[in-house]
Amino acid sequence: MVGNPDFLTDSNQNGSPEFQELESREGELHLRFYVPSGKEFALPAIGIKEVISQSPDMITAIPNASPLLLGTLNIRGRVIWVSDLGQFLGDVAMLNTDRQEIPIIAIEDQDTMLGLAIDQIVGMDWLDVEQLQLPTNTPDSMAPFLQGEWLLDQESNKYLRLLDQVAIIRSARWAA
Repeated sequence: MVGNPDFLTDSNQNGSPEFQELESREGELHLRFYVPSGKEFALPAIGIKEVISQSPDMITAIPNASPLLLGTLNIRGRVIWVSDLGQFLGDVAMLNTDRQEIPIIAIEDQDTMLGLAIDQIVGMDWLDVEQLQLPTNTPDSMAPFLQGEWLLDQESNKYLRLLDQVAIIRSARWAA
């Protein structure tokens, strides 16, 4: 394909090639999603190892573990802990595990991998980090894990909050 002379070019009416203008993206690529309370968050795509949907039956509960953890999951021979992200961030709404599949975002820092169970994935979006604002009106339980927020709708006071995956993985809350 790259050896093809028409790759990234288009012939105009005179037959001479013109480079096609590639669509330029503003900002950085992020994964947008919801936790059970309906709050919307984003994670930088570069910090995500993978996104999977798993049956709740595949998550093995671990007795006497932190209440923030749903259990462990085996991903291609690697065992990872799975957390209810909403509960971790201090939301009162618990994740509904009585369904066919649970979306899980696997994040990694150094050799530590953690699965974040969420309610719903919105999709990938290019977000301008230059427009990131300092978080406002955030609960103390959530503040250490936020890098900032984007105002989505001023009338409804709706925000998209950017999470720091390294701060989540390195949190002392996992020891509780």
